[in-house]
Amino acid sequence: MSKGIRYFVAAALIAFGLVLVLGNIGVIDFEWNSRTAWSYIYPSLFVIFGIKCMIDRFRHRGGSWAWGSFFFIFGSLLLLDRFGIIFFKFNDVFKLWPLLIIYIGFAVIGNSGKPKVIIQKDGDYDKSEESTTYFTVGDYEYNKPNWKVEPMTIKTFAGDFYYDFSKGYIPEKEIPISISALAGDVHLIIPENLEFRVNASIKAGDIDIVGNTVDGINRSLNYETPNYDSAKRKLTFTLKLKAGSIRVDYV
Repeated sequence: MSKGIRYFVAAALIAFGLVLVLGNIGVIDFEWNSRTAWSYIYPSLFVIFGIKCMIDRFRHRGGSWAWGSFFFIFGSLLLLDRFGIIFFKFNDVFKLWPLLIIYIGFAVIGNSGKPKVIIQKDGDYDKSEESTTYFTVGDYEYNKPNWKVEPMTIKTFAGDFYYDFSKGYIPEKEIPISISALAGDVHLIIPENLEFRVNASIKAGDIDIVGNTVDGINRSLNYETPNYDSAKRKLTFTLKLKAGSIRVDYV
């Protein structure tokens, strides 16, 4: 049985079980027949599929916030109709068209928050050509095979940052990366053979750098690998958050 079929069967069983439980405890007026059962099951499948899409996105395993949230909202409205709380039928899906405007708005914000690269000339970083963005919202993912690791500075309002350096192309030089945000989560994956230094600070939250941890209010943690000073290829991180979490793991 393929993974997709297993997921569909599992989701159908979960949804069917929930319908039976709600019927047995009197939450819904449920009399067994295939038509009644299906009217509860397929909206539940939409909700479960939407949650899975959002979780997959959060775990960086594909998925989609847009499709996940759409199916979650659509399925939830259908279930509220079945419970007699609101009136919303399948054909009313066209009433959700304003969600498209919302998704476009978030997409525009996310695109405006892409990190800008610092131009390096003759071993020095040309600050005059450094460009940063402020008060943007968006997620940053770098986990595609052979993505190019370059100096960058990110200043953003809120966002999640995921960098898998084990999949990146890292030149033989020191590469500074600076991330500053009011709220968000920073997760860095570092190969064990790569030297790096981290200067991390957070106003409220937790920091975990390869097993070294602090949490609470106004916390900071500095970490440097043993051969950082002598290494030609190395990463230098400056991470500052007002609220959230910072995590660095070996792979």
